[in-house]
Amino acid sequence: MDANSYLVTELVDAGLNRREARWLVEEFSPTDHESMAAMRAAAQRRIGGEPIQYVLGHWPFRSLDLDLDSRVLIPRPETEELVGLAFEELMKRRLQAPLIVDLGCGSGAIGLALLYELRQMDVQATLVAVDTSPGALDVTRANARKHDLDGVTTVHSSWFDALDRSLLGRVDLIVANPPYVGAAEFATLDPALGYEPFAALVSEDTAYAEGFLDLQVIIGQSCPWLVANGLLICEHGNMHRAAVLRAARDAMFVDVRDLDDMFGNPRFLMAKR
Repeated sequence: MDANSYLVTELVDAGLNRREARWLVEEFSPTDHESMAAMRAAAQRRIGGEPIQYVLGHWPFRSLDLDLDSRVLIPRPETEELVGLAFEELMKRRLQAPLIVDLGCGSGAIGLALLYELRQMDVQATLVAVDTSPGALDVTRANARKHDLDGVTTVHSSWFDALDRSLLGRVDLIVANPPYVGAAEFATLDPALGYEPFAALVSEDTAYAEGFLDLQVIIGQSCPWLVANGLLICEHGNMHRAAVLRAARDAMFVDVRDLDDMFGNPRFLMAKR
């Protein structure tokens, strides 16, 4: 048995599943007492319930390897789908320099992935990444530097509140994966979610639906910021289809659609100004 196999077996015996044990051994490549101790400490964090993404400190998201910590939400596969939808829409429009606003940017996953993939197609997009958490904005900036992505401006704001008014009517695409879990629902979910920032997950109830306040604000305030035919794409909860369609029509959007995710659940609002 080689040294790595021995270490994987040690971590499995300590309580990790084999796949995650292998990831930790590969991540730390322990060769001395210090790196061995760091690997074992990381294993104990995972055994204690902390998400593997935070333990490793980074995670793949589409074309990027994103640095992550507990200041930001862990990006999900459904959010990768949102990026795919947004990318396809922008490519259809043949824009050479689209302006994108990522509301509630967190780690920067959505906006930075779009920026990176568009540049592979020689589309020089500009990104305004917005979050109410200074820590999240720090993570977004670090991920932009990590992937050599310029053209990124970060804004400390609750949704549109502190956004530069000169952007009114100039934005080609607004993307958002806002908090959309109601407090009552959150209490029934996996306790591991307690490691992630509560404010990035849970939203207040409104007359439209439970956990809908942040979606209501974003949908209700997006139109004036968009160019003619500009697009809003929002991720939402699987009980929110009727609410997002109603809110988008109330906000005077046209060509309003709601799409299922890969699991067949209602997930993505697409609304054109």
